[in-house]
Amino acid sequence: MSEVEVEEHFKRLTNNKYVEGVLIVNEDGQTIKSNLDPTLNKKYSDLITKLVEQTTFCVKEMDETNDLSFLRVRTKKHEIMIVPDKEYLLIVIQNPEKK
Repeated sequence: MSEVEVEEHFKRLTNNKYVEGVLIVNEDGQTIKSNLDPTLNKKYSDLITKLVEQTTFCVKEMDETNDLSFLRVRTKKHEIMIVPDKEYLLIVIQNPEKK
């Protein structure tokens, strides 16, 4: 995906009224792009990177031929959608109850 396409997708996601945050994180947990404040950005990138590592490990333990392709976590306040790729994580934080 080209840089222009990434920027277009990022803008489209951040313009969604339910979306509160979008992060693109590299394989080392470093943020490439985000619309969150630095404190929240660090917290989400660190914790979600660890969550994806553990979930990937569990998926591989259950079936070594399988891969994690999407992870969705729903809490009382937010829904966090995570799309792992070989080099990046796309993390979208939304408030599904927002009116």
